[in-house]
Amino acid sequence: MKDIKEKIIRICGNLGIDQVGIAPAGPYYGLEPVLVSRIKEGKYTGFEEKDIEKRIDPHKTVADANSVIVCLFPYFTGFKENSNLSVHAYSIDYHKIVMHMLETLGNEIKKELPGFKYVPFIDNGPLVDRYLAHLAGLGFYGINNCIINDKYGSYVFIGYLINNYPLEPDKPDNRTCARCGACIRACPGCAILGNFDFNPLRCVSFITQKKGDLSERQWEILKKHNKAYGCDVCQMVCPHNMHVRKTPIKEFTEDLIFNLDPDEILAMSDREFRTKYTDRTFAWRGRKTLARNLITIRME
Repeated sequence: MKDIKEKIIRICGNLGIDQVGIAPAGPYYGLEPVLVSRIKEGKYTGFEEKDIEKRIDPHKTVADANSVIVCLFPYFTGFKENSNLSVHAYSIDYHKIVMHMLETLGNEIKKELPGFKYVPFIDNGPLVDRYLAHLAGLGFYGINNCIINDKYGSYVFIGYLINNYPLEPDKPDNRTCARCGACIRACPGCAILGNFDFNPLRCVSFITQKKGDLSERQWEILKKHNKAYGCDVCQMVCPHNMHVRKTPIKEFTEDLIFNLDPDEILAMSDREFRTKYTDRTFAWRGRKTLARNLITIRME
């Protein structure tokens, strides 16, 4: 299996994927109490897979799963001053970019490994992708709950291939961040609670994606923020991100948008919005959500 892993690493390198590891096919019973606790405490956004069994066991999604190939896709291009979008939303929809790379990877592996079968996911799958990256040795947890990679920091998307080959798992990265507390102090919503505990309902990134009415607390958090979509604050202040490399993936550096014009978004119909921005990450929650955010953040 060592030769097979080396072959997969080589294929990844040829495709511009330089961060790849292997996670076991579970079940991940050690993760279960954490997920149960978060639901009991109300720290649940609704974006997650509701079935905990599916979240901890790849076999519930792919019956013949024998390992998980995990890849990191760095997206950092630098910060644009006064941008009202998170860095991860500058480019076209990252789901499109990463899924294309994962499909290409899976098909290239199939050419060299007889009988190789896979199912690709990029944060739309049932498993906890950050946990997979940890298990695959690709990074360690920060107290802001981000996975931190030595080369690219926390500015990474995580994609994975649940597959039928019994590949030897890599060793988990059991380090932790410096625990300096910078992210706790800087978080606009006080979502980072310390000791690796996190309340996603207070996270600005979640609030900007929440449809419908905001609670009074959420409205106040968003009003003090300057982003119509997403948030980078905890990553910006993290010392592990101070000297990270920019993305080598060209699709994340092309056709960038740094700001949404409130007047344009408010004047658009939903159809006009979908036509112009359908290939953008920020478009998935619809025009009305973005319009609400833009109105809120420009209030004095």
